Amino acid sequence: MSYVRDELLVALDRKTREFSVQTVMFSQAVAGRLGINATDMQCLNVLALTGPITAGRLAEITGLTVGAITGVMDRLARSGYARRERDTKDRRRVIVRLIPESDQRDLAPLFAAVRRASAELYSHYTDEELALILDFLTRAVPELQEHTARLRAQANGP
Repeated sequence: MSYVRDELLVALDRKTREFSVQTVMFSQAVAGRLGINATDMQCLNVLALTGPITAGRLAEITGLTVGAITGVMDRLARSGYARRERDTKDRRRVIVRLIPESDQRDLAPLFAAVRRASAELYSHYTDEELALILDFLTRAVPELQEHTARLRAQANGP
């Protein structure tokens, strides 16, 4: 495959969009298997990445209102995937925590095959190439966060 830079950039844009679509579709399929909605699934993903966080911080990360996060937490608690805890330092704050047993019992098996496939995919790359891919993703995430925040701010108006 030989690309000139413009063709390469177009192809890269297309593949990152395809990857994004498939990531969303996979997440929705997992949510369906768990009997939760896509938003609740993303909140579980955030909790898995961050560890225990305040309800307010979960609202900030997801762009949901505090009221919407309350609904998410209610559903996740009823489903047995997360729990609320009072902050020991400030009893007014609520900490949201993923329940490890449910993570291992229900979530991990659904991601096992994709993790194995990813490991196989990674085996085709050198350490330097993997470092480059990691660098790209490390730089891309804050860019997406910034653009997401900008879109949310525009939607909320001045």
